[in-house]
Order: sequence, then structure tokens, then C-alpha cells
Amino acid sequence: MAKKTRTTDAPENHIIEQPITNALELNYMPYAMSVIVSRAIPEIDGFKPAHRKLLYTMYKMGLLSGGRRIKSADIVGQTMRLNPHGDGPIYETMVRLTRGNDALIHPFVDSKGNFGKQFSRDMAYAASRYTEAKLDDICREIFKDIDKGVVDMVDNYNATMLEPVLLPTTFPNLLVTPNQGIAVGMASTVCSFNLKEVCATTIAWLKNPKHNIAKTLLAPDFSTGGELILNPEDMDNIYATGRGSFKVRARYRHDAKNSCIEVFEIPYTTTVEAIIDKIAALVKAGKIKDITDVRDETDLQGLKIAIDIKKSTNVNQLMQRLFALTTLRDNFNCNFNFLIDGRPKVMGIAEILEEWTEFRIKCIKRQLAFDIQKKSEKLHLLEGLAKIILDIDKAIKIIRETKAEAEVVPNLMKGFSITQPQADFIAEIKLRHLNREYLQNRIDERKSLEAELKELNAIHGSDEKIRELIISQLQEISKKFGAPRRTEISREADEPAPPEETFIDDYNLKLFLTGQNYIKKISLVSLRSADTQYLKDDDFVAQEIEATNRDELLLFSDKCNVYKIKLNDIPDCKASSLGEYLTNILGMDSGERVIYLAIAKDYGGFMLFGFTNGKVAKVQFSAYATKTNRKKLVNAYSDRAPLVDMHHVPEDCDLYLQRGSDKAMVVNSALIPLNTSKQSGGVSVFSLRQKTQLTIMRPINENDDPDYYRADKIPTAGHFLQKQMRIE
Repeated sequence: MAKKTRTTDAPENHIIEQPITNALELNYMPYAMSVIVSRAIPEIDGFKPAHRKLLYTMYKMGLLSGGRRIKSADIVGQTMRLNPHGDGPIYETMVRLTRGNDALIHPFVDSKGNFGKQFSRDMAYAASRYTEAKLDDICREIFKDIDKGVVDMVDNYNATMLEPVLLPTTFPNLLVTPNQGIAVGMASTVCSFNLKEVCATTIAWLKNPKHNIAKTLLAPDFSTGGELILNPEDMDNIYATGRGSFKVRARYRHDAKNSCIEVFEIPYTTTVEAIIDKIAALVKAGKIKDITDVRDETDLQGLKIAIDIKKSTNVNQLMQRLFALTTLRDNFNCNFNFLIDGRPKVMGIAEILEEWTEFRIKCIKRQLAFDIQKKSEKLHLLEGLAKIILDIDKAIKIIRETKAEAEVVPNLMKGFSITQPQADFIAEIKLRHLNREYLQNRIDERKSLEAELKELNAIHGSDEKIRELIISQLQEISKKFGAPRRTEISREADEPAPPEETFIDDYNLKLFLTGQNYIKKISLVSLRSADTQYLKDDDFVAQEIEATNRDELLLFSDKCNVYKIKLNDIPDCKASSLGEYLTNILGMDSGERVIYLAIAKDYGGFMLFGFTNGKVAKVQFSAYATKTNRKKLVNAYSDRAPLVDMHHVPEDCDLYLQRGSDKAMVVNSALIPLNTSKQSGGVSVFSLRQKTQLTIMRPINENDDPDYYRADKIPTAGHFLQKQMRIE
């Protein structure tokens, strides 16, 4: 397979062919890798590049301290020095990280102004020129020791400044901050966990790598709260593999006095508007009739969806129904995919902690190395000062006898055998500092530095001591920033939704099918007051049957199709109306007409089809039952011969069959073998002469003489009609 492409050095309009694999390798793969590595997948610090660039810009702007004095527009503009993708995407990234948006349990940006809400689809955030922001206190742990070279720094896109490859987070932020990203050929979906539980789990794991994570990391925790339906097996699978799903449902309270349900926490994956729209659609479709109104009453006090209900409503059943049909209960699908050393990797919790611990140990070792170097340099200076203290008069004499200022340092180096940095340090000491107290303090400082260096070197050379340091930091972070869970854990099994019939009014009714494809659904109460059917001038009632509003109706058409509809989906009408046009409500083909109605309560009994060729097909009625909610079944019966009539019978019965106007017979349907296929052409029941055909098939009625017409076997030629029993 080849792809045609233009070459830069070829003449205009000259097309050459090249293998599509080459085009993919040269053009598509670099793009795919760029999306994976530089955009969509979070790394070991829990951030995507866009997050990292924004936060580091704010850090360099000095927004880790002070008040919210900087406009968001200024922050966005400064961030474009690292992230040249336009101000819109940068501000959207910032919005999600703010305290005002409520997307994070531990936000990184302390905000002032309208930043919208995570739980709202339509609540727009204000423009960046109206809002203000600074870094939140928890960012001190995000940038801890970053100026000590604990992480690699690289040039920005135009090599005018440096930016960090990663941020040295002092806690497993990749488990605390939720993340979602769609790359090319892969995705990442990370739920958030409670900071206290994450710190406790990390500490326990550091002490014992075989620690049972589920004992300390109870379940995910979301900023929007809600109630998590805990399935231990599913959660263990997520913890082990990094993949799986769990259910979160809304929390609500019932205001019995005002007949109202108040939803005050919803799943993290949905919005208020999506829930209200779905509830309104269910009410409009008649699937839920206990709700009289639904509205958004969210205010400064927090989220609230008010659902007005009828006083007789069973609140628990209604909520279980809403949980099943709306996003008041939703699934969160986990895919813990992170970039580790530039490669995407799906990990369970233990592996995540292992990778983060390795990263954190490297950061601490680099911080220790930085401190060791700085303290060693200072100790080196103090060691030079110690040599001077032994003969300070000699030092003064050397300085006084030196003619040129530039020769002071070389003369000190020669006179005391010290290095140039030591000599520079001594030469800069003020005369006022040549007192006993100053010199004694420097001697004490030297001893202190030697002790500190010994301790730092000991820690630097021991991963075990570094792990103890990490544990100490995690304990401090948990104490300072830890907060109670927002998402409650329900250890009870999720209740199944009550049957749909529970929410459907149950009453007796009668159905009327007309010859022109109209159906009339009229309650028996309404029929008692007016039973005269209004029809079009040339229309007639072809069939009438009794049913209840909870029944399912099967409608057989003259095109061998059968349609299914629930009777509660057909509007009620009065005898004085024309009814519903079936072509419209069933989506039938033009010219197609319903010829028979059958009620499907339990799909029991049989369908009997009589054909003009004297054959009768007996089909199990359950053959029309489907596991899925299919609205149309094709090939519902045979079309090999014209259909005379069809009937649904609950059990075997006597059938009256008539040939033309001369012969008839009565046969019990038990003699007709049951067919496994709906398309069966049936078996011969009535023996026909040439140019004769079956014209009537129906269950016997009081006008029939079953004994006279009775046939004990099939096929048979029947008996001549008696004039007094003849049916026109």
C-alpha cells in the first residue's frame, strides 16, 4: 500500500509514491510521541507539562508568599514564556487548579473571583483580567528545595530561561491529584485519594513493602463528595493492576415537610445540568411520574438539586430508579498510566509507591549533595580562618607591610599556606571582628559544621536513613495538610433498581385497532362514560382487546414484521378521538399496516397462523421475547402463502377453519405440531381442491357445532356447511 506525497525538492505538482509505513514513521509517530510525552500523560510528580509550567512560573513570580495581588492575566502572560500555546488553554489549566473551582481536594492555586465549578457544565468562569491568584500553601511541599538542584532543569522552547523537568513533590501527589488525559493510542485516568490515607499508606509501605494497602488506603476520595459503593474485590484489582472501575452515587436528604428531595453531593464524573436534563427527559417520556419539578438551587452555600415529588412517593424506590437511569450514580474507570523515565507505564498502587520513592530518594540525595557542598565550602573557609587565629598578629603584619592591595591575598596564601578562597575570606574580615567573641563563634561554627557534615554524609550514603527522612516529612505533611474524607464509603452492596413497573400507573384499559392503522387506548373508566367510538368515515374497528397499562403490546404487520411497545408509552385517549397513528409511533414503512394485536404478559401460549393454502403454523409465543429492548422483529411469520388470520391463544384450543363457502372443520390445535422457527410455513390441516383456498381460521364460538365439524386427524377435507350454521 502506498501513499502519494509531494517532495520539497520536486517540481510543482509532481507527485511521487512512497510506502505509507515511511509516511507514518516520519510524520505520525513524532506527533504521537509528542502528545504522549509532552501533553497528555502525567509523570511521577503527578503533573502534566502544562500544570508544571504554570506552577513554576507562579513560583518564579514570588507568588508562594503574600496576598492575592496578581491578576490571572499577568500569570497567564508570564506562563507563555514556557508554554507558547495561547492564553486560553493556559487559563483553563489554571482554573482547574484553583481553590474556587473545587476540582481538587488540595488545590495548588489560592484564588479570588469566579472560577466556575467542577460540578457545573454551564457555570462559566470569569475572564482572566477579573480574577486574582497566588500559590496555595501546599505548594511549599511541591517546590521544596527546588533551588538546590534537586531536579534537572532544561531550556524552555526558545532557550531564554530554564524550567524543571519534574517538581520535587514531598508526597505522592500522583495519587492525591486526579488526572485525565487522552493521548494517541493510550489514555490515563487517575482518581484522587485522601492525603492522610496516602501518607499513612506510603509510610506503612516504606516500613514493610508487603503491607496490605487496602488497610490504610480505604478507597478513592473526591472533591465533590458523594458515596462510594465499595466492592473489596474490585478495589483490590485496581490497587494491584491500576485498572478497573467502581461506582459513586449522589448523596441526598428527604424534606418530608415540603415533599422534596435535596441532592447535595454528586459523582465527580457528572454535572448538575446533565442530571437535571436527564431527569426532565425521563419525566417528559412518562417513565417517572412521581416527580413534579426539578431545579438547580446551587448557591454560595454549595450544590443543591431540588426534586419536588408527590406526597405518596416511595422515596427510596424513586432514588434507586434515578440512580439506575441517571448519572446520580456513575462509574469511575481507572487507568493508572504514568510516564516513568519518558515511557508510559500502567501501575498498581505498590508499584506507584516504589517508583515515587525511588524518585524522592534521588531528589533528597541531590539536596543533601548540595548542602554538603555548601557546608564543605564554608568549612573550608573557617579552616583557613583557624590558621590565622593561631597567629593573628602575623596576618596583620603581612597586610600592613603589603604595598599593593592586589598582593594582599597572595601574601596571605604564602604566609599561612592557605587557598585563595580562604585568603579572600580572611582579607574581607572587618577590623571590628578581630575580637575574642567573633573568633570564638567561628571556632564553634566550625565544630558545628563538621558535625552537620558528618550527619549529612551518613544520610547521603544510606537509603535506609533517607527513607526515615521521607517518613518524617510525610508525617509532617499529613498533620499540616491532611483533611477528613469527603467521599463516604458504603460497604453495603448497591441496591438494585426497582422494576420499571413500580413507577407505571396500573389500570385496566381496552385497545381498539382500526383498519386505517390507528390505535386507541382507552381506560375502562373512560369507556363507561362514553363508549361510542369516533372513527374516520371510511374506517372501522378491526380488533379490540383488554389489557392493563403495564402490559407489553406486540403488533403484527402485513409485511411479516412484529413491533413491540409498552402500553404506558401510548398516550391515553377518549372514545371521541381518532387515537394514535401507528405509522408515526412505530416508525413503520410507508404502506405497512398493523393487522393483529397481542398482549405479552409472560410470553406464554402460542401464535397460530392460517394460510390460504390450508396450512397452519403453530409458533411458541416466547419466540418473540428478546433479551434486548428491540422494538422491531422482522420475519415474524411466513410469507410463502397469503395469510388468512392469526391468533394468540394461551393454550391449545379448538379451531374453526372454513374453505370458501362450502366446507368447514373443527380441529384441536394440539394436533398441530409446534414449530421452532417463526418463519415456518406450517403443516397441512385442511385438504383443498384445485382453485379453492382457506378463508377463515379462528377459535370456535357459540355458533359453531364442534361435534359435527370435528376432525380427529390432519389433514382432512372437512364437512359440508349446514345452512343453519353457515357463517357469512
